[in-house]
Amino acid sequence: MNPYELYFVTDDQQDLDTLCQVVKQAIAGGVTMVQIREKHGDVRAFIARARAVKKVMAGTGVPLIINDRVDVALAVDACGVHLGQSDMSVEDARRLLGEDKILGLSVESEQQLLNAQALSVDYLGVSAIFATPTKRNTIKHWGIEGLTQAVKMSAKPLVAIGGINDSNIHSVVSTGVEGIALVSAISAADDPKIASEKLLLKMRS
Repeated sequence: MNPYELYFVTDDQQDLDTLCQVVKQAIAGGVTMVQIREKHGDVRAFIARARAVKKVMAGTGVPLIINDRVDVALAVDACGVHLGQSDMSVEDARRLLGEDKILGLSVESEQQLLNAQALSVDYLGVSAIFATPTKRNTIKHWGIEGLTQAVKMSAKPLVAIGGINDSNIHSVVSTGVEGIALVSAISAADDPKIASEKLLLKMRS
């Protein structure tokens, strides 16, 4: 199974009960990986939310990834960490996490994509494919053409993120990327389970 196929990134604006319900439903609908993203800086609250989500995910076999924070990932024994370009270095993160944890890195330009090929990461998050309100400070929008090029350039698995929804997901899949990461297409759906099922169906058809 490809763990990156339908990669759900959580909404940090949701309260804990809503967050846990959404994650539970998304997994029931077939998401293959879950990343908890928190931008508030309260490390204790982040750990508490991560622990609660991990409990909901227990026994599902779906990997739990923590955004940015290696300390939070270690505290809750998550499956891995996703780093941005301004976070802890990949070398330091890998040393702290060990070899068996999943480590992802966001790349926002061709140069970053090329530089990342030599790093000890398991996958690269290509950001942002299209304009999206959840990612405001993006360097560029790759678009379908740019993403197609990125797939050719990278020996590492790529996960596309940014502005992807059910209307454009098929064209993103057709570039050959290993995974699609989504936030609002799942978290803001009336029924995250049905939304996830429909997205997977579109991706695989």
